[in-house]
Amino acid sequence: MEPADCQQRPGAHYRRIAAAAPSLLPLLLACVLAGCGGDKAVREAAPRADAGRDWPVVAPADPAKANAVLMRAISLVGTPYRYGGNTPEGGFDCSGLVNYVYRDMLDMRLPRTSRDLASMQGPRIRPRELAGGDLVFFGSGGTVSHVGIYVGEGRFVHAPSTGGTVRLDRLDGSWWRDHYSGARRLLF
Repeated sequence: MEPADCQQRPGAHYRRIAAAAPSLLPLLLACVLAGCGGDKAVREAAPRADAGRDWPVVAPADPAKANAVLMRAISLVGTPYRYGGNTPEGGFDCSGLVNYVYRDMLDMRLPRTSRDLASMQGPRIRPRELAGGDLVFFGSGGTVSHVGIYVGEGRFVHAPSTGGTVRLDRLDGSWWRDHYSGARRLLF
């Protein structure tokens, strides 16, 4: 086998790279220095939504009942929303979810609408006193239009809107915080 025929003088390609090196030096220097940022982040990470709010743990009056309600409510996350719905098979609206969970787990019969649930007898609860199983209400202009079940750590389970599913949300989310209208305790 014969060696390949080369029309260039030996080492000519090395001379071309050496000739181009001065024009490539600033680019090479910039790449090297870009990796020398030290161990500090270029910018701080955005604070978590819950960073400013400390949610104390409040023990429910009846932990066994509260646990049954919470486990059932959380198990329904992902169930489709349906206006007027009150079963896992047919879907839920907000008050239908609350009614189903309390009826299924504790055989409690509750009013059907969020407005009627909010006007039930029972202690009004401040946000820092919420315990698992408390009902949380939302609305505007003094009118309650939505309800969920508080599960702890600033979170609640609810059936939010058409096209959605039962889900967990944070009370300190901007819409929920701005429309929070109170809470009621059913387990006392």
